Amino acid sequence: MIKAILVFNNHGKPRLIRFYQHFAEDMQQQIIRETFHLVSKRDDNVCNFLEGGSLIGGSDYKLIYRHYATLYFVFCVDSSESELGILDLIQVHYILQEVVMGGMVLETNMNEIVSQVDAQSKLEKSEAGLSAAPARAVSAVKNMNLPEIPRNINIGDLNIKVPNLSQFV
Repeated sequence: MIKAILVFNNHGKPRLIRFYQHFAEDMQQQIIRETFHLVSKRDDNVCNFLEGGSLIGGSDYKLIYRHYATLYFVFCVDSSESELGILDLIQVHYILQEVVMGGMVLETNMNEIVSQVDAQSKLEKSEAGLSAAPARAVSAVKNMNLPEIPRNINIGDLNIKVPNLSQFV
């Protein structure tokens, strides 16, 4: 069963809040803050499922979320819900947001909507690849087949003296 649906921006400001179990207003605000803290500190490359916060049910509940650009979509569910089913539901909600924004229909052409969702997915995948770029650069330099290591690099008026790196090779 879904206990709550929370959508907030990267700064924790709520954009859509739906509780399907009664909580006092101050408790709802605490749940929103705790949930934002739990999901916002996680790296984008980790699993989108985590144990529910202490305020919303602890280990009996799960937080299932997706981070799209500037928004977090978070569902708090009990163990009877399918994690992958909820992720699909989040995707549908994200698509709905491409169609309607601020009460106005933005787009009705399905090809354009699918194109925008695909572009967002590609962007997310390319951003995930950026985190591995430094390791790939180091690997590429190590695999370079140079007859000798350059001692000086001259680029226009810029002269760079390369330290002796033979101890690392």
